[in-house]
Amino acid sequence: MAVALITGASRGFGRAVAEELSNNDWDLVVDARNDDTLQSVARACRGAGRISAFAGDVADPAHREELAQVIRGLGRLDLLLNNASELGPSPQPQLDAYPLDELEHVYRINALAPLAIVQLVLPELVAAGGAVVNVSSDAAVEAYPGWGGYGSSKAALDQLTAVLAAEQPALAVYAFDPGDMRTTMQQQAFPYEDISDRPEPHTVVPALLRLIEQRPPSGRYRSSDSLVAQGSVR
Repeated sequence: MAVALITGASRGFGRAVAEELSNNDWDLVVDARNDDTLQSVARACRGAGRISAFAGDVADPAHREELAQVIRGLGRLDLLLNNASELGPSPQPQLDAYPLDELEHVYRINALAPLAIVQLVLPELVAAGGAVVNVSSDAAVEAYPGWGGYGSSKAALDQLTAVLAAEQPALAVYAFDPGDMRTTMQQQAFPYEDISDRPEPHTVVPALLRLIEQRPPSGRYRSSDSLVAQGSVR
């Protein structure tokens, strides 16, 4: 049975992916910072696969090791979805006023933690010929005023993803930009706006599933792009 590790799985896109993979009988290892909402995900996942839920912060090395130990016990990892992200202050400050301690925290969550998890579970990924999907953002490639902290952390993640792909040709390694979605983080990013026009996260899940099923060349993909025979897009 296929195995997925999904970080930030208690709400939004991570939860939608977890529920869909559960419906397809994947074994899941999921994490999030809030235990109550994470347990609600575990209860909602009713497929034939097992689900192991661990509350914690991906910035915490002990928590990352806890997740890795479960994966080692399963002996394989078909999909690592690094979905956990940190927006930073809301409203987001311009770079000339960005508190550096908070920027450092954003980088720890958005760039360093995904790499740290890859390092811990790489043997199981290689054994399964698995896929790494790091959730990116258009703010990684576009210069939006006020998005310097979050955007630059995702740009760093994109580059880590690209280099990892070059160094690990046996794996499929993707930066995946899901686009705007109706999520808590999106509301935090636009605290004074009505975001009800954004698509629900579950509507983006099929694009991710096509990515991991079709296994195009490693690269950066957007949910809005057709994945068939396109290769890497920017």
